[in-house]
Amino acid sequence: MSGKNSFHARITKTVVERLQSGDCVWDTELKGFGARRQKTTASYFLKTRIRGRQKWITIGQHNPYTPDTARRQAMAYKLDPSIAVQKKQEYPTLNEVIERFKLTHYPKIKPRTRKDYTSLLDKQILPTLGKLEIAEITRADVTKFHHNFAHTPRRANMALAVVSVIMSWAEEFGFREQNSNPCKGIKKFAENKRERYLSKEELGRLGKALSEAENSGKISLYAAAAIRLLILTGARRSEILTLKWDYIDHEKQAIRLPDSKTGAKTINLNEPTLEVLQSIPRQAGNPYIIVGKVHGQPMVNIFKPWNLVRKAAGLENFRIHDIRHSFASTAAESGASLLHIGKLLGHKKSATTERYTHIANNPIKELNETIGTLIKDSMKNM
Repeated sequence: MSGKNSFHARITKTVVERLQSGDCVWDTELKGFGARRQKTTASYFLKTRIRGRQKWITIGQHNPYTPDTARRQAMAYKLDPSIAVQKKQEYPTLNEVIERFKLTHYPKIKPRTRKDYTSLLDKQILPTLGKLEIAEITRADVTKFHHNFAHTPRRANMALAVVSVIMSWAEEFGFREQNSNPCKGIKKFAENKRERYLSKEELGRLGKALSEAENSGKISLYAAAAIRLLILTGARRSEILTLKWDYIDHEKQAIRLPDSKTGAKTINLNEPTLEVLQSIPRQAGNPYIIVGKVHGQPMVNIFKPWNLVRKAAGLENFRIHDIRHSFASTAAESGASLLHIGKLLGHKKSATTERYTHIANNPIKELNETIGTLIKDSMKNM
């Protein structure tokens, strides 16, 4: 009998003792009565409805309970639900298990992701779903929760994804029935992804404003270098601000990031980028390239110098993250494939790069027109 298996049979002593970790058997004689093994312990339970809501009730462990005594207890609960209401439930509320979730799941994810999880849990998930027993949370509950935040579609979708992770975790640790994730099949909201690219003229204005701000002392040479590196590499802000001299591979002309949002990453260096790096003075005792106000530490906030430069360049609606989009759009306009753009940006999923499809297709369309014209001209002479 394989583990993590759910099946129907008449529950007997032999059937229960053969259950492996994760196995669950549903009794063919009494609806809702079952037994399952979690690791080394087998126990009996009843799944029923009380006051219109699904309840999972622990009857007790195999030994001292037998299949017959557990079945009789289950029948008593079904005949008199008030007894079951008074009995302590096997499944706690979402509020009660969330700290355990953090202890087991948080070490697996990056600090920034942990911060996002905590914000979503504290502000949206727990205030809405926290008082519900984790085993009772249904698709209808999650759908209603998701729609409550329709006015912020991106955040609503993020919250839905976190709830889904929690439910899968709950199955793994025995707080929910296997394959019962209530988030499955719930359609995410369409997100109005804001795409903003710089034109050649805007790039020129940005470059001029950047040089003027640095030369006048309005921003530090390190802030100016950080912005130039962002423009020339398409790297993420955090990747540039935490960049160390040790990460530079001069022989291969590349940056070797030991970790990033998508894991270890290589950023190839073009000649303009190398020139910027060579112009940055090293600060003694500081391993970081873009140094901050605290000795030995990197720059923490680039937004103040960025906003100063952005406004001077007349780019009122251009965010610092849009620099990354502009890098990708320049690559697409030059004829780079989506595969190559994804490699340049360090995308883990091809779907992330597909937002640049309409730009990447432009060179292909031009090439197609050229080919068509050549064939047409050739056919005239045939």
